[in-house]
This record gives sequence, structure tokens and C-alpha cells, in this order.
Amino acid sequence: MICLQDVTVAYGSHVILDHINLDIHDGETLGILGASGSGKSTILRIIIGLQRPSSGRVLIDGIDITNYTEDQMDSVRTHMGMVFQYSALFDSMTVGENVAFGLMQHTKKSKDEIHAVVREKLRLVGLDNIEQMMPNDLSGGMKKRVSLARAIALNPKIILYDEPTAGLDPLRCMDINRLIVNMQDHFRATSVIVTHDMNSAFYVSDRLALLQEGKFRFVAPKDEFENTDNHDVQMFIHGGVLPQERRMGP
Repeated sequence: MICLQDVTVAYGSHVILDHINLDIHDGETLGILGASGSGKSTILRIIIGLQRPSSGRVLIDGIDITNYTEDQMDSVRTHMGMVFQYSALFDSMTVGENVAFGLMQHTKKSKDEIHAVVREKLRLVGLDNIEQMMPNDLSGGMKKRVSLARAIALNPKIILYDEPTAGLDPLRCMDINRLIVNMQDHFRATSVIVTHDMNSAFYVSDRLALLQEGKFRFVAPKDEFENTDNHDVQMFIHGGVLPQERRMGP
């Protein structure tokens, strides 16, 4: 469904992504792990067409979109949904207006039809009867849910998540993780999740990819990823201290 071929992103001599190659399969959930500033979110922006690579190709469902115009990308984006870090809701719009935004922009549905879709998507994420609330009146977890409802409003083939559990306590993180899995079961979409939350990554993903210094160091199903003897992977999973290196006692 998504193919990055020899993709590089560089600003002068500063290389963010260094000739990366990645195939993301139809219907799978891929978790991309890496430290802050490693280029994880850049990959999402490239997939959704908010940023062009310096070189290389981007294919969506077999179609090369690398040099698409903005109008062409708008058409592609109707098949994508994105949950932005910290939700990125429009503060001046109600919850209902936020969820309806893509429907208003990209469909010819009537107001009643749009309202029905908004209610359905909010119900799917566990939020009923809050269409008239404002984002500032919502908790962090509720904002994440509204952001997800907006992302799925057009029944996307691809859902992108940028740090979906950032800023949430462990209980709310688990709520969002369950929602991501539920959305996958419901839509059978291809999902890409950028995170450094290991619990979230292993809970929601089918495969995991570790991005370091502009390159993918290891890409594998999550069981293989967890049990590999790859030093970079184990250091990342265990926070820079391998289990055998941990001191016993005080």
C-alpha cells in the first residue's frame, strides 16, 4: 500500500532521511520507532504529501505520487486520515465542526448526512453527544479521540498516527491503544504509527521499524523485533541499558 524507494530528505549538508527503503503492506499496522528528531514524523509528512523528499520515490497503492501537484495530492488525501501529535484541533470550531471538516471540504454530502457521519464517528471513538462542545473544554484523552474521529470521517484506506499517546497518563494511553486496534479491525486500513512509547508500539503494531541516524536499522514482526540480538534494537527497547547490564540491588 505504501512504498518508499531510496528516499532522502536533506537540508544542505544536514541529512534527515538517508536513502531509506520501506514497504508497508496493505492492511497492516507498522510502528516506526526512534528518538526525538530522528525523522519519524518526516516520514508521515512525506506519505501524506505535506513534504517532498529531496530524492527518491513515494508510491501509494502502486501509484507514484512523488511529484503530484497540490490538487492531485488533495485527491489522494481523501483516502488518508492523520491523527496529529497533540490532536491539532481547530480551537475556534466545535467538536462536530472539527470532525466534519474533511467532509465539508471533499464531499457533496448534505448537512444532515454530514451530521449523521459525525455522530457515527464520534460514537466509534466512545464519544456521544459532544458535537457542540469546544476543544478547550475537553480533556487530553477526549481531544485525541476527537482527532481520531476526524481522521476516520472519510473511511480512509490509510491512517497515520503521530505520537498518538503523547502527553497522556498510562490509563489514557491504554484507552487510545485499544481504540487504534479497534479502528484497525473496523476499517481494515493500512496504519502507520510514529511513537517512542514502547508499550503502545508493541500493543498496536504488526511490525516495527527502528529509525536511527536517518536509516532503518531493523524492520521485523514485533515478536522478532523484541527478541532480536540486534544491539541497536535492544538498547532502544531497554532505554539504553541492556537487561544484563542492570545492577542488582541499591
